Amino acid sequence: MNPQALESLVARAESLLLRLEQWLPQPAAAPDWQASTAFRWRKRSGTGVLQPVRQVATIRLDALVEVEPQKQRLLRNTAQFVAGRAANNVLLTGARGTGKSSLIKACLNEFAPQGLRLIEVDKADLVDLPDIVDLVAGRSERFVVFCDDLSFDEGEAGYKALKSMLDGSVAQASDNVLIYATSNRRHLLPEYMSENLSYRHTEDGEVHPGEVVEEKISLSERFGLWISFYPFTQAEYLAIVAQWLRAFGVDEARIAAAYQESLVWALERGSRSGRVAYQFARDFAGRMAS
Repeated sequence: MNPQALESLVARAESLLLRLEQWLPQPAAAPDWQASTAFRWRKRSGTGVLQPVRQVATIRLDALVEVEPQKQRLLRNTAQFVAGRAANNVLLTGARGTGKSSLIKACLNEFAPQGLRLIEVDKADLVDLPDIVDLVAGRSERFVVFCDDLSFDEGEAGYKALKSMLDGSVAQASDNVLIYATSNRRHLLPEYMSENLSYRHTEDGEVHPGEVVEEKISLSERFGLWISFYPFTQAEYLAIVAQWLRAFGVDEARIAAAYQESLVWALERGSRSGRVAYQFARDFAGRMAS
């Protein structure tokens, strides 16, 4: 091949490679870390990016009532983490609308001045956890990776990625990253009646789950701290209603008069949750203001 033909071939190959690079996923770029205390992991053309959250939820710890034991456990774990001491990944499970996600957001607002940051990741993007960890490794801030309303169907890719990151992978999370997840399921995977048949009874009277059940339990067990939330009693629900009405500036006389209406509201919604109490308080305060 003569030199001119070789140069032409090399030029064409370089042009082809340049066009191919435009279609290949690019390494995630670091965001403006000063832009916010919370970030979202988003996919753009196959590439993951950290987007600053411009309007971070302003909820504070003192706004969450009737969950004091759960609050103290998460607060203690987060304080240890921010101080650079040993702390656990956390799974918050239980009844819907009881404040699991709000408690994590309130902890962010409590510890943000001390360097805590939050990265929200959708379940579908958990396969990118190693990339996220690499992106924040070496930063002085402490990062909570937040997975809200987490549960998996059989065979989802994010399940394996999360399991490996929590424990058992050669590429473990750095010491400035913890995972906080909320779920209505303690074991994060659907459970079926047929799986009960896999349990074995040994001669000494003990009961051992089968392999399928063990697999479903194993992911939850990788979270070092479990925090459980329970449905509210009527008295607890009314206390939460009163707390939110005060936050909206409603006076005590009107708060007392609103109790019966708030119970009807909960009955119509089929739930006495903190979320329902907040929604009633917004509606009531808006009507009073008008």
